[in-house]
Amino acid sequence: MDQRLLTDLKAAIRSIPDYPKPGIVFRDITTLLGDARAFRRAVDELVHPFAGGRVDKVAGIEARGFILGGAIAHQLSSGFVPIRKKGKLPHETVRIAYSLEYGVDEMEIHTDAIGQDERVILVDDLIATGGTAVAATQLLRQMGAKIVAACFIIDLPDLGGAQKLRDLGVEVRSLVSFEGH
Repeated sequence: MDQRLLTDLKAAIRSIPDYPKPGIVFRDITTLLGDARAFRRAVDELVHPFAGGRVDKVAGIEARGFILGGAIAHQLSSGFVPIRKKGKLPHETVRIAYSLEYGVDEMEIHTDAIGQDERVILVDDLIATGGTAVAATQLLRQMGAKIVAACFIIDLPDLGGAQKLRDLGVEVRSLVSFEGH
């Protein structure tokens, strides 16, 4: 990715200090999503390595992963699969529990959402500690998916999440990184 595009994408992301708590800088992609040109360029850049290849499904993590994942699936002519918090999907589901900073949460996918050996790209807006993305990867693999890659707009490398995915053999693609947390 060229330096100008990187600079433009970073500039389109709003940084909110001390949110949701003191010492945290929240990286808000809603400003990027609201800028038609930046949104298009971000999606194009995430899609580029996979254009012309076989991607059966794009799985988006609730909630901003739905926005990005839907756009990516459309461009790749692939299906879209939502990965949701427990109790939000109306049909029979497969569930996985994962650890949060202060407890445990669960995410689900419909039992018929992924076929055996389907090639899947996992998508979310940001990778931080990797807890959610690692759990989503495990859930997709449990369903029989072959993870092609995990794609994010933002990586917070100091928190180590992208490396956790790489340690699981997942290619990680992110567009911009921000130091700190």
